[in-house]
Amino acid sequence: RAALDRATVLLSMTKGGKRIDNVWGSGGGQQSVKHLVKEIDMLLKEYLLSGDVLEAERCLQELEVPHFHHELVYEAIVMVLESTGEKTFKMILDLFKSLWRSSVITMDQMKRGYERVYCEIPDINLDVPHSYSVLERFVEECFQAGIISKPLRDLCPSR
Repeated sequence: RAALDRATVLLSMTKGGKRIDNVWGSGGGQQSVKHLVKEIDMLLKEYLLSGDVLEAERCLQELEVPHFHHELVYEAIVMVLESTGEKTFKMILDLFKSLWRSSVITMDQMKRGYERVYCEIPDINLDVPHSYSVLERFVEECFQAGIISKPLRDLCPSR
């Protein structure tokens, strides 16, 4: 009973309540997909502003959703396709290299993210006319860096 009373007090506190809520089970996989997508989008935008790979990696791990890392891969590639300069291309490539080396993103999650982009590239191309060529170049760079496998590279759609 004492533990329940203490939990009620802690959860009713305004500061720190969110953290306690996550510790006690509504974090990680319990979060809504909409919320997770928003968090990943913010994480990527913050990374593109700061360039801090380690901070981006830490933030991704804090989300506690390794089964949803394909969303980061998907969103990051879409950002590369929508960007106009080389900066985003290079920064996302560097982020992928780091997340791959540290095993934060698994081969399966990387593959799922790429496959989602491959499936949606015809629609993306309607909004971003040069997306096929940028995707081909990005996929090739990722393959050269050892981030993706040859079969996954070969699946890349071309115009």
